[in-house]
Amino acid sequence: MSEDDDSPISALDARRLFADWREAPALVLAVSGGPDSIALMWLMARWRRALSRGPRLVAVTVDHGLRPEAAREARDVKRLAQELDLPHRTLRWRGEKPNTGVPAAAREARYRLLAQAARSAGASHIVTAHTRDDQAETVLMRLLRGSGLAGLAAMKRVSPAEGAILARPLLDVPKARLLATLDKAKIDYADDPTNRDMTFTRPRLRALLPALAAEGGDARALARLATRLARANAAVEVLTDGAERYLALKGQGALHADRTAMVFDASAFAALPEEIRLRLLMRAVNRFGHEGPAELGKLETLLAQLDRNFTEGPERSGSKPGGFRLKQTLAGALVSLKTGQIRIEPAPARRKPAR
Repeated sequence: MSEDDDSPISALDARRLFADWREAPALVLAVSGGPDSIALMWLMARWRRALSRGPRLVAVTVDHGLRPEAAREARDVKRLAQELDLPHRTLRWRGEKPNTGVPAAAREARYRLLAQAARSAGASHIVTAHTRDDQAETVLMRLLRGSGLAGLAAMKRVSPAEGAILARPLLDVPKARLLATLDKAKIDYADDPTNRDMTFTRPRLRALLPALAAEGGDARALARLATRLARANAAVEVLTDGAERYLALKGQGALHADRTAMVFDASAFAALPEEIRLRLLMRAVNRFGHEGPAELGKLETLLAQLDRNFTEGPERSGSKPGGFRLKQTLAGALVSLKTGQIRIEPAPARRKPAR
């Protein structure tokens, strides 16, 4: 593809961008009405027409009910979809809206509704219009939150979400090229004012990008950083897989006989590098916990407590009654250290307070 960040996307470019999904039975296109998703729909419709046989495309717009203009924008998307000979559905996020954390809640609702639409349409993937600019903003957001290696790898070209598979074919395409594509095709699109609402984190970070670009930290550089960190993260995951297999082969880390717990030999576990120990602990907690993924910071605190118990005697480390040197719940999993073994299992259900 051309390296010109301002050039329209050609038919040849589109064929390369979407080649991975040529054999899919059907694809759901997430189309909000903004420039990125409108460009995605137009490009994929043109790509599909050029194929002798290809996936069925279904455009889906999610109306979050947060802006009065959203219903009109959904109708505009439907009108363009019809011109492109694509079926279109509008799905609405109904029910109470939270007072805080609205972007995250809206994103969760959007993917849940899109996954339902994909199942209904027999689609293998949900295709979104995330661009290189979105990737750069995601890296910045996660960097400021103190994310680990996996988080800083940011968005993947293909990833699971809500029981479906997300595809992001435009992840290495700058937004400027999508705008140039729409300008050349003379296609209108919606302008969402929340993209400039400084009460939200992403627009504030977006406003910082020109200053960062002047120092060499433009969207291309940040996206390249995410790619390199994703590569490193994949390597560490392979090492973690190997450590897990090694412990199991040596009888030092394996599922309990009834498959309701993971048990590690404490000495063998302690000999592993810290990042590997952290990932093994994360896998076990997420497997047996029932309160969602464990937070990285809390896992780091738990690992530090385990490490202190490895290196200090029971008296100094505060051994608990019953021979437990550590017994703690995290994300719905119970982690205990006793008689040289670390055991991770589902935690007992929390008692409801008496009325």
